[in-house]
Amino acid sequence: ESRPAVHMMAAAADGCYLGLDFSTQQLKVIAVDHNLNVIYQNNVQFDDELPEYKTQGGVHVHGDKLTVTSPVLMWVQALDILLEKMKNAGFDFGRVKALSGSGQQHGSVYWRAGARQVLQNLAYDKPLHELLQGCFAVADSPVWMDSSTTEQCQLLEKAAGGAQGLAEITGSRAYERFTGNQIAKVFKTSPGLYNETEKISLVSSFAASLFLGDYAAIDYSDGSGMNLMDIFAKQWAQPCLRATAPQLEEKLGPLVPSMTVLGSVSPYFVRRYGFSPDCGVVAFTGDNPGSLAGMRLQEGDIAVSLGTSDTVFLWIQDPKPAVKGHIFCNPVTSQAFMALLCFKNGSLTRERIRNECAEGSWEEFSKALRAVPMGNEGNIGMYFDAMEITPAAVGVHRFDKDDNKVEGFPKEREIRAVIEGQFLAKRVHAEQLGYKIIPGTRVLATGGASSNTDILQVLADVFNAPVFTIDTANSACLGCAYRARHGLIADQGVRFSEAVRDAPEPRLAVTPMPGAEQVFVPLLKRYAELEEKVFLESKQ
Repeated sequence: ESRPAVHMMAAAADGCYLGLDFSTQQLKVIAVDHNLNVIYQNNVQFDDELPEYKTQGGVHVHGDKLTVTSPVLMWVQALDILLEKMKNAGFDFGRVKALSGSGQQHGSVYWRAGARQVLQNLAYDKPLHELLQGCFAVADSPVWMDSSTTEQCQLLEKAAGGAQGLAEITGSRAYERFTGNQIAKVFKTSPGLYNETEKISLVSSFAASLFLGDYAAIDYSDGSGMNLMDIFAKQWAQPCLRATAPQLEEKLGPLVPSMTVLGSVSPYFVRRYGFSPDCGVVAFTGDNPGSLAGMRLQEGDIAVSLGTSDTVFLWIQDPKPAVKGHIFCNPVTSQAFMALLCFKNGSLTRERIRNECAEGSWEEFSKALRAVPMGNEGNIGMYFDAMEITPAAVGVHRFDKDDNKVEGFPKEREIRAVIEGQFLAKRVHAEQLGYKIIPGTRVLATGGASSNTDILQVLADVFNAPVFTIDTANSACLGCAYRARHGLIADQGVRFSEAVRDAPEPRLAVTPMPGAEQVFVPLLKRYAELEEKVFLESKQ
């Protein structure tokens, strides 16, 4: 799937931009030309191409089933392999004007004292993984799948005056995978290794450091996923640092806006691969912020990824942090925020209802959606087959138009209830975090169910906004190639949306039906109240 494009050298006169994505299972690269067309892509699959590290899905799950790590040298060696592949394909590194990248969020890298000296003096005749072998105090980096830090989360929330108090400073309540809690665990379980550490990076800033030949600063957007940063003041939150580990601020270093040009590539890359000495390194960010850039979200937009779990990305001007969801600084402008909401019950629940009520056929499922009027005659359903995250509740809950609990709905009504319920939940929780629908709002849909127009029609009706479909197979990677381009001109006041206006437009799928707003405004209010009731009952 990743053969270099034939016309790669045709645009040699123009520069090009690289985006890299250090994700959980692979390292990906995309190059775009001046008009933002993809001219090259490639990847390195960790399990297959680096079998000596013995990862499964790019990680090691430890005996306790809670601790999940990845070998940091595997990521370094993957970069060696990727750049060699590009070199062998004849990729012209001299054309690259700037590069940026993303990393799986929350993961942390611990550089041993003396590592900076090594980074600044890399011998270009050797691969990075040989040169950096002794540079990491912690060989196995904790990653986002790790959930072994419950105790650290409780201590941090206590120090910040509770879950809501912590969310109001850092944008999220304490989560096991968030970096601050992982650092606290390293300090508690391996104080010796912690004290040997001169710098702690996120996966994103670690990857940027490789290109920079020096420690790269953590950017505001990925820094928001640590439970350590005051997302409003854009600086480290002192109470959180104090509750985490000693000398932490020195080890983390300063934070920078996500569109910062950190410097140019290190001489190592110029000599070994033929990069231009002027090639800029734009701050790397997290994979979710990178995807926001790749989807080219703008103010008022919402992106809905319909997969095994459903994820919602929001552009927010004026956030209201809550104990559910995450608010991060926005990666394409320091004047806004983004939010993420995860809904555990996504496609598996939709498929269960399809199997039970539509004989396993999407065709029949769609017919049922068209047969029942929008608003489902006031009936509301919540289908939490698995323990839901947003909100923390489980079970199937059905209510008639007078808010009485009922045992079941007729099949056609059940089908409409599951889709309306899932989309009402998305809008209710988005608005609770401060999201506002404005004139010009677009709903961007991606993932499996986004190919079903009848499901998208319900989405358009609930949000009273047009739905566009986008392909997000490589959105983080592509977003970082876009960010590389924007980074070079951001200080001239050029907005990200202007820098990427040549990129391909999303496809309009459906527009809301007339009268949708009148139907759904009262339903949204009812849904919010009923869901709160279900949540409180499930807590008992």
